[in-house]
Amino acid sequence: MGFAPEYVTHVLNENFEDAKALFLGPLLSIHYAHLVMLAERGIVSREDARTIRAALDTIKVEEVRAVRYDGTCEDLFFYLDQVIAKAASPDIGGRLHTARSRNDIDMTMYRMFQREDVLGVLRASLALRDTFLLIAASHRDTIFPAHTHTQPAQPTTLAHYLLAVIEQLERDAVRLRAAFQTTNLNPLGACAITGTGFPIDRARTSELLGFDGPTGNTYGSIATVDYLLENLSATAVTVAGVGRVVQDLLLWCTAEVGYLRLSDGYVQCSSIMPQKRNPVALEHARSIGSRALSQCQAVMLAVHNTPFGDIVDTEDDLQPLVHTAFRDATRAVALVAAAMRDAQFDVEKMRTRAEGNFITVTELADTLVREQGLPFSRTHSIASRLIAKIRQNPESPVAPMLAEVSKDVTGRAIVYPEDQLRKILSPAHFVEIRKTLGGPAPDVTAAAIDASREALARDNAWLKEREDALAASVLRQRAEVDRL
Repeated sequence: MGFAPEYVTHVLNENFEDAKALFLGPLLSIHYAHLVMLAERGIVSREDARTIRAALDTIKVEEVRAVRYDGTCEDLFFYLDQVIAKAASPDIGGRLHTARSRNDIDMTMYRMFQREDVLGVLRASLALRDTFLLIAASHRDTIFPAHTHTQPAQPTTLAHYLLAVIEQLERDAVRLRAAFQTTNLNPLGACAITGTGFPIDRARTSELLGFDGPTGNTYGSIATVDYLLENLSATAVTVAGVGRVVQDLLLWCTAEVGYLRLSDGYVQCSSIMPQKRNPVALEHARSIGSRALSQCQAVMLAVHNTPFGDIVDTEDDLQPLVHTAFRDATRAVALVAAAMRDAQFDVEKMRTRAEGNFITVTELADTLVREQGLPFSRTHSIASRLIAKIRQNPESPVAPMLAEVSKDVTGRAIVYPEDQLRKILSPAHFVEIRKTLGGPAPDVTAAAIDASREALARDNAWLKEREDALAASVLRQRAEVDRL
C-alpha cells in the first residue's frame, strides 16, 4: 500500500529534503561507526562487514542530495537502506540494522548536528568578545553619560560599559559550554526504547562518533529533549543579551546622539535621500537576533506537553526550525562583531555630554559625607538644592551657592574653593575616584580587560580542543572502517 499523495506532498517530501540537507552526513557517519562496532563484537562477520563497507563507500553525498523524493520509501534512512541492500544484497546489507532503531539513530543525528550548532554560536560570541575587548582597551579614558530609565545618570567610560557586556558574554560562554557537554553524549544503542539483547559496545560507537560517552537510561535516550532545550536556552539568553546592546548601539548611531559611526561597508544609502548613512548592519543584527529568539521560543512551545517518548513532535518536523534558530543566532552575533570592529566613536561629543545634566552631583554628596561627616540623606538634600540654584543662575560661581544651601540644610555654611569644587564636579574626577571592584576608573578597567583577555583565551582554547576532538574522531572512524 502506497502513501497518500497529500501525505507525500505535505510531509514525506518535506522531511526527505530536510534530512538530505541537514542529516545525511551524520547518518552516514552513524552507519560506519555502528558497522565497526558490530564487526568488533562479532555480531556481524568481518567478511559481511567488508561487503557492507564497500556498499557504504558507493554512496556519494552530492548524488544523494540530488535525488528527488518519489514516495517509494518513507524517509532518507529507508532510501539509504535500499541503496545499501542493492549494493551489498538484502541479506548482507540488512545486517547493518542489527541492534539499533531509527529512534536511537535519529536522536544521535540530532545531537551530532546540534553540537556543531552550539559551537557555532559560541564561536561567534567569542569573536564579539574579542571585538569589544579591542575597543575597550582603546577607550579606558573615553567618558560618556551612562543612562538609567532612559535619562542621563552618571559619568562612566566606554570601556566600563563594554566590560559589562563582555562579562555577560563570558557567562553566555559558560552556558553554551555546559549545553555542549549535555548534548555531546551518544544515544546510539538505546534502540527503540529498551536497548538490545546483543552484546553491543556503546562506548565504542561514542568514541567513533566523537561523543564524550554514551547516554544513560535507554528510555530517556530516545524520549528526553532537555538537551535540546538547554541548547536553545543558552542560545536564547545570548541573543537576548546581544539584542539589548544592539539597541544602545543603534541609538548611538542616531544624528541626535551621534556617538557611533559604522564604517562604510556596514551602512546603506537611501534610494531617494543621498545624505543618509543608514546603520543597516546593526538593524539586520537586531532583526535576525529577534528571529532566532522567537524560533527558540517556538521550539520550546512545540515540545511543551508532548508525550515522554519518541514522537514526531520533537523530531523530523521540528529539527529544521531548531537548526534555523542556531543559524540565525550565529548570524546575528557574528554581524555585530564584524560591524563594530572598525566602528568609530566621537570621543569629544561623549565627553561633552558627560559634562551636562548635573550627572556628577552624586560625587559632591559623597565628598560631603567623607569630608564633612554628614549623613548622606543631608548631603543628598544639599546637592539637590544646589542643582536648583545652578539652574537659576547658570553663569554664577558655584562655591557661594553651596555655602548658602548647606547652611539652609545643616545650619552651617560649607565652603570650598571654586576650583576645588569644580574638580569635585568634573566627570574625570567622578570616574577616577570610583576604584571599586568592577568600577570605571581606568586602572580598574585595565585590570578587568586583562582578566577578560585571559578568560577569552581559555574559552578559545576550549573551543579549539572540542573542534579538534570532533575532527580527530572523523579520521579515527575512517581508519577503523578501513581496518575491517
